[in-house]
Amino acid sequence: MPELAFSAFLEANEDFLRSLVDELAGRFDYVSLLGTDDSGLSFSASPGETGASSPMWVQRGFVLRAQSSGRIAETAFNVLEPRSGLARLLGSRLEDQFRSASGSRSYPPLPDEPAADSMRGHVALDPFAADPAGMLSRLAACRDALLAKSDIVSARARADFVRVSRLFFSPRRSLKQSFMWSQAYIFGVLRKGDLAKSSYRSASGLLGLEVLDALEAQLPDLVGELRELLGAVKIEPGEYEVILTPDVAGTLAHEAFGHGVETDMFVKRRAKAVEFLGKGVASPLVTMYDGAKGVEQTGSFLFDDEGNLATKTTVIDAGILVSGFSDALSALALGTAPTGNGRRQAYDHKAYARMTNTYFAPGASSLDAMVAATRRGWLVDRLDSGMEDPKNWGIQLIALIGREIVDGAFTGRVASPVYCSGYVPEVLSAIDMVSGDFSLSGSGACGKGYKEFVKVSAGGPYVRTRMRLG
Repeated sequence: MPELAFSAFLEANEDFLRSLVDELAGRFDYVSLLGTDDSGLSFSASPGETGASSPMWVQRGFVLRAQSSGRIAETAFNVLEPRSGLARLLGSRLEDQFRSASGSRSYPPLPDEPAADSMRGHVALDPFAADPAGMLSRLAACRDALLAKSDIVSARARADFVRVSRLFFSPRRSLKQSFMWSQAYIFGVLRKGDLAKSSYRSASGLLGLEVLDALEAQLPDLVGELRELLGAVKIEPGEYEVILTPDVAGTLAHEAFGHGVETDMFVKRRAKAVEFLGKGVASPLVTMYDGAKGVEQTGSFLFDDEGNLATKTTVIDAGILVSGFSDALSALALGTAPTGNGRRQAYDHKAYARMTNTYFAPGASSLDAMVAATRRGWLVDRLDSGMEDPKNWGIQLIALIGREIVDGAFTGRVASPVYCSGYVPEVLSAIDMVSGDFSLSGSGACGKGYKEFVKVSAGGPYVRTRMRLG
């Protein structure tokens, strides 16, 4: 597959950007620069129209970080003029911040171990080199394939492609990366009388235009599922055995011990998980990871937005909570090593400890064995949303479909929607079977509360546990 080119804009200004860091290094105890040039394409086909636009992820700009007497200051900019005086101007901005924030938190020295590396991704079909009309035609064909079914009243399809280029310079670091991620969706609404049901399919990854192949292959399954949902029942509220599909199980991992172990929440005393480090929080069958390294999905990269190389962090090891994951500043505050999870929504936003790819490790069971072991429960599929309270460890997942299991077999009854809730340690401790399957889904975004969105993925195997359903 062809290698993706690095940003021509960043490449043309690379020497000048390095010189900015070199000139400012004498004024501060530490200085670094992150340069970003992310371009994107977004295509959609809704009833009666098609369209193209730029996704929210498009950005071009820079952020300088400096440290002086323990305190941290940052300044963002997107114009490289006037070149002859830019270092002095930016240095003055940083010094003004230090003077106006005399009571701000003091940190140990930011580490600057030597590192020089680069990464260029590969895609089979580059959407930036393709005919936009052809991409819109494919999405319109997906939409029309659903609308051709007489009982489907609405359909829409969307695809986003983002080409990421970043560089990071500090006195002892020189890092560059260029890669592409993509995501695509098809949504359908089926109506019968006053009853309407909806569902979707998605595809994502470090892919190019080939993501549409993965989406198109799922259309027949979506049509069948929509028709099933017309006969959906309401679940009688109560506690049940549940089998979570990889997508839903991944969201359990994301919400349960994703946000809960972002270590900036430890520093702010907003996470209950800090009290349980080194203690059992889950079944011995549960091992959970987060990291941009080791797997490939939309949360993968070489280095984070603070210039720390990506890692794979073991969060839970055989049921024991062993670690959180950190940005650079929370790592300094806690005396731990940064894990490469310092991420910004954009160059002019603050860096926070954020998830990347979050997932349970596969186990030894099969899905068939999990179903056979279930006396009265539901297989929960097609995630709609999830949320967690990191201070109190309550969790809620909402899925679009549940498939009833009685005495080790599917009954054919389906429920929709399905509300799953519980107390995180109880839900994870009740996991008694984990399948050998493994898949990641990266077609969504994760916010810090309701802001600061970044691309992530979640997944893993099927897991069997107990939750309250309604």
